[in-house]
Amino acid sequence: MTNWRVIFLIARTHLVTKRKSTVTATLGVTFGIGAYITLVSFMTGLNKMLDDLILNQTPHIHLYNEIEPSDKQPVSIYDGFKDALNVVESIKPKQNQRKIRNAIPILNYLKAHEDVRGATPQLRSQIFYISGTIELGGNLTGIEVMEEVRLSNFKDYIIEGSPQDLYNTNNGILLGAGLAEKMSLGLGDRVQISTIQGAVFPLKIVGIYQSGIADIDNIQSYTNLNTVQRISGYAPNYVTDINVKLYDLEKAVPMAREVSRQFNVKATDVKAANAQFETGSNIRNLITYAVSVTLLIVAGFGIYNILNMLIYEKMKDIAILKATGFSGRDVQLIFMSQAIIIGVVGALAGLLLGFILSRVIDQVPFETEALPTIETFPVNYKVGYYLIGVSFALVATFIAGYLPSAKAKKIDPVQIIRGT
Repeated sequence: MTNWRVIFLIARTHLVTKRKSTVTATLGVTFGIGAYITLVSFMTGLNKMLDDLILNQTPHIHLYNEIEPSDKQPVSIYDGFKDALNVVESIKPKQNQRKIRNAIPILNYLKAHEDVRGATPQLRSQIFYISGTIELGGNLTGIEVMEEVRLSNFKDYIIEGSPQDLYNTNNGILLGAGLAEKMSLGLGDRVQISTIQGAVFPLKIVGIYQSGIADIDNIQSYTNLNTVQRISGYAPNYVTDINVKLYDLEKAVPMAREVSRQFNVKATDVKAANAQFETGSNIRNLITYAVSVTLLIVAGFGIYNILNMLIYEKMKDIAILKATGFSGRDVQLIFMSQAIIIGVVGALAGLLLGFILSRVIDQVPFETEALPTIETFPVNYKVGYYLIGVSFALVATFIAGYLPSAKAKKIDPVQIIRGT
């Protein structure tokens, strides 16, 4: 019967008497796991920041009408010309094709759907921004601002002012940061906008919006939905876009097909809208995990080499233990216990080191005009990475202790004492 108390006492004595080797082995585990935690936390944090920059501004499903010539012209519908060859030249799309028909019933249907977290209407309009002699072309989008805040990180991109200011101001506008800079405008100033029909309306700047994408910030601004409807001369039910947020992103593709077929409207899911970006994101994640796994494997070999040398330094101890009546299994358990102790202590120290280094990185200022809401380098403190680090350290030290101790188990003590 194995006397675990004696085995752990001998294991502890070996570790204490060979402090240099013990500390070296423990530090090998500590720095390997600490480097892994730091690297994977930082790289996945950066990847998540880039993903959120795009995905937070993209609805899971986007409903709209594609402006295109009608496939069927009136002459083709007339029975009298059913069997004739009809040629219609210079076909032009109609302006009213931008409107989503029955937008309100569609919105009510979507909001009541069990998979839908929320749906918001929008009205996009091409306009000109006028400030003094400056006239810039751009887009003005009417939104239900508080719903946008609830369903996305819209609020995070408002660098001056607040969503409530826009919600409470009928003639307010969130002006794009690039536009505000070009026209030297700020909070409280007024900017005139001109529709493509030539009507001019003054709007009060209640906020500055910066998405982090310069091409958008140079043309895009937001106001209340009813404000754009009034400016453009449209009815209160005139909507050009409907953005849908789901509880489960994976359901976006099938639901987009279902909604498009059911309501005869163009529906683009988030994966189709960001296909190129998703490819880049997958490649970044692949590189992150490949580097992390490589780092763990290298750390594992280092742990093995250190523990292997630690055990071979104790060959005389093995001979003495066997000569005094310890079995080969007992000897193996003694050295396995040492390896597990080193693994546990090194893993815990590595987790602490990785967490401290991650916190240090998290405090480093990260200032860029493209991302005004990001103040420090992003770090991902996902618990799963720490569990992986601990698990790997224990497995690596177990294997690193098992292989040489299995050889020590079979060693003849007489040969060691003779020095052969």
